[in-house]
This record gives sequence, structure tokens and C-alpha cells, in this order.
Amino acid sequence: MAGGAKARRLPRAVREGQMLDAAVRCFARHGYQTASMDEIAELAGVSKPLVYLYLGSKEELFTACIRREAGALLRAVAAGVGGSEVPPDERLWAGLLAFFTYAAEHPDSWVVLSRQARTHGEPFAGEAARMRDEIVGFVAGLIGEAAGEAGGDITSRDVEALAQALVGSAESLAGWADETPGVTAREAAATLMNFAWAGLGNLMKSERWSPR
Repeated sequence: MAGGAKARRLPRAVREGQMLDAAVRCFARHGYQTASMDEIAELAGVSKPLVYLYLGSKEELFTACIRREAGALLRAVAAGVGGSEVPPDERLWAGLLAFFTYAAEHPDSWVVLSRQARTHGEPFAGEAARMRDEIVGFVAGLIGEAAGEAGGDITSRDVEALAQALVGSAESLAGWADETPGVTAREAAATLMNFAWAGLGNLMKSERWSPR
């Protein structure tokens, strides 16, 4: 009884965090449609009515999970990049490493963001798209800085297209790394950095490939 009373005195924010942790795990493993509020409540160690009271419907709960995990990923990337005094290529490397590290260390979170959120329509796909837009904008800023320093002939449209391509590659590579034993976050980040930055380096020197 004392243990139960102690559990009930947990702050609401802590209890909600436990529920969201349990929900992310269920949604990642079973998918949005199959995951049950009963299992989420059981994993969180609370009653199902309490889940509804704190976090609303299943749709609202899934949306809350997407927003929380997206925020955590964005904060991890921003923290990894560092300040503007660091050269753009090193900032991009640090950002990629932070991205792949987060995906590797939080596989359930990454599944929710990269698969579940995008395959069940609105409002979930919109939440995932907003997260992606933030990352693309961040990467575009780094590419633009690098281009400015190099004095290359790169248009704003080039920068946007390159950022979209780089983020898409990172998402695909993170999924592959998650399913391939032995691939480390550092290895994945280095693979993409070598692939992307070599080409970007040529562009910044105005050396473009063109079809014959």
C-alpha cells in the first residue's frame, strides 16, 4: 500500500513521461493501428483511464509521442553541431554524427518518426514533415555558409536541393544502419559525409558534372 501511495505522489510530468515512454515502445513495435491503450497503460504501470485523463485519445497520444521524439532528435542534432566558429564541414559532420547516434541509441523513437508517423496520414504525417523541414533548413544553412566561404557559384535553389538530398540520404542510411548488424553511428555518418562532401567540394569550386 505504501508503495502504491508513493507512486501516486509522482509529479504529473514524471508520470506523463512514463506513459509516453511506454507509448513510443508500443507504437514502434506494433504500429499505430495495432498498439493498444491497454498495453500502453500496463507498460507505464498506470490505469488506462489515467492515460486518457493525462494524454487524451490514442490519436492525441501518438501525436504527443511524435512531437516529443522529434524535439529530442532536433535538440540532439543542434547540441552536436556547436557554434558558428566551427567550420561548416565540421559542423555538418558533427550534426550527422549526432543524428545517426540518436537513431542508433533510440531505435523505437526513430521507428516512430521515420516509419509510423509518415504512414498513417494526418495529423501525424504533418508532424513528421515539420521535423524534417527543420532539419532541411538547418542543413541548408550549413551548406550555404560553406558555399559563401568558398565563393562558389551555388544558387539558393542548389542549396535547398542539396539539403533535401542530404537529409533524404541520411534518413535512408539510418534505416539501413538500424537493420544491419555491426554498423556504427560513426561509420554511417562518415559514409554519408564522404559521399556528400566530396561532391559539395567540387560544386563550391564551380566544378559541376553534366551529362554528355
